Amino acid sequence: MQTAIITGASGGIGFELVNRFLNSGWRVIAISRNSKELEKIKSEHMVLLKADISIKQERERIEKICSTFSDINIVINNAGAFLKKDFLLITEEELSNVFNVNVFAPFHLIQKLIPILNTTNRAHIVNIGSMGGFQGSVKFSGLTAYSSSKFAIAGLTELLAEEFKNENISFNCLAIGAAQTKMLEKAFPGYQAPVSGKEMADFIFNFATQQSKFINGKVIPVSVTTP
Repeated sequence: MQTAIITGASGGIGFELVNRFLNSGWRVIAISRNSKELEKIKSEHMVLLKADISIKQERERIEKICSTFSDINIVINNAGAFLKKDFLLITEEELSNVFNVNVFAPFHLIQKLIPILNTTNRAHIVNIGSMGGFQGSVKFSGLTAYSSSKFAIAGLTELLAEEFKNENISFNCLAIGAAQTKMLEKAFPGYQAPVSGKEMADFIFNFATQQSKFINGKVIPVSVTTP
């Protein structure tokens, strides 16, 4: 049995991803600060880790638990912090929180997970970015902190692919567009996305499981339209 690690697994796209992997015969290590929704999933193949990936000690605990599995070959960094606020009003604490969750936490988590990945069939690390952090896409006021953090995770993805090009690991970033989730509703109240969270999760699952041999170091826009 193959194992996938999914962060931000408690809601929206993350929750749908957990179900998609489980229904396809995978073991899932589901990581989230809030375990309430995940506790509703009854599967012997789900390992639920209630943890905050932005905290060093929690990442160390994740590493210790994950190291007991020898078949991990997919990591999906889906956890995200969102902020919509006028640039001049953003505090240092708010900016730090967005970058801690969206950039620094996956950076350090990847450091800890790479040594324990099973690369026999080529491992795949997928970072979930945003169209807001994609070069040339439409930009929106109030999203400076969030979108700039997504630019950072896109750049990190490209750099990791170069540094580990001689290893059997692919790194890609999916710059996802509008999908009907609570985060989208918060950003654009009243907007109806062209795809559901489940449909986006299906795409991410297919990409993560099927494209590691063909695509590496790419930031890929996944959007029918930009709201």
